[in-house]
Amino acid sequence: MKFLIAGLGSMGKRRIRCLKSLGHADSITGFDTRKDRRDEAEARYHIQTISAFSPDVLENFDAMIVSVPPDQHNRYIEAAIDRKIPAFVEASVILEGLEDLARKAKERSVFIAPSCTLLFHPSIQDIKKILESNKYGRITNFSYHSGQYLPDWHPWEPVAGYYVSRKDTGGGREIVPFELTWIVDLMGFPEQIFGYFGRTMDVGAPIDDTYVIGMDFKTFFGNLTVDVVSRYATRSLILNLENAQILWNWSDREVKVFDAIGKRWITYRNPEGTSVEGYNKNIIDDMYIDELNAFITAIPDPKTFPNTLEKDIEVLRLLHRAEGKI
Repeated sequence: MKFLIAGLGSMGKRRIRCLKSLGHADSITGFDTRKDRRDEAEARYHIQTISAFSPDVLENFDAMIVSVPPDQHNRYIEAAIDRKIPAFVEASVILEGLEDLARKAKERSVFIAPSCTLLFHPSIQDIKKILESNKYGRITNFSYHSGQYLPDWHPWEPVAGYYVSRKDTGGGREIVPFELTWIVDLMGFPEQIFGYFGRTMDVGAPIDDTYVIGMDFKTFFGNLTVDVVSRYATRSLILNLENAQILWNWSDREVKVFDAIGKRWITYRNPEGTSVEGYNKNIIDDMYIDELNAFITAIPDPKTFPNTLEKDIEVLRLLHRAEGKI
């Protein structure tokens, strides 16, 4: 297969590494309008690059990876639909225009795979298996905190220099659907959702840096806090069930379950993963590799990929509902 990676920023480079690890080193072409990024990709990863994009370019490829900023996704999704080639799209935060594209993709039977990276994290996979086993009864409540410090995302460039500094694609706002994607996969969609959000400190851009969201799932309740002001990056979950409590802190690289019937703790250790220098040690490349492999293997049968444009749209609607926009 021949792949075009649209966008050679941080995520585009990560996807190059993913494809190379999957054995596609000789079939990657990168696109970016910035010469410095093209030069870096060519020198570091030994791939070909192009400086201009149009839908006609896709006639030379079998699939596209869309790694441009979120507010540019739709142009590339539409091009993939028009040329009837499958496309993987990084995490979304912009709802506008996506519903029309989903209808068009369905009408033309084009496979568009929205990112769902955390579904491939070993801890979340363990938690999903525990919940699906029904061993400990139903969920009663959960509290989850996802916190990072925005200037740490790209320490090589100022926050104001890329999309996370803009209001609609701000770093805090972007992470809400990123986290909700795995939450609704494990726990279903909430019936009610509300949120508080705003700016609490200067992170280098005038954006909403903290979201506190409450959810009513009819038979249980959940709380999601997302921020980009945490000086120590964290993902931390407390999930209570009738007969157990699940604890996950991604820094510990394990899931712990208190079995209330057996009066014991059970620990699920993560396999050792690989992280790239310059990134948080808990951001392992393995889940990104597994996600892209799932996209590639799902091309003949898109139903096997764990996310859809329709589900992505419903998650983005949750964000809008939490913000009081719909």
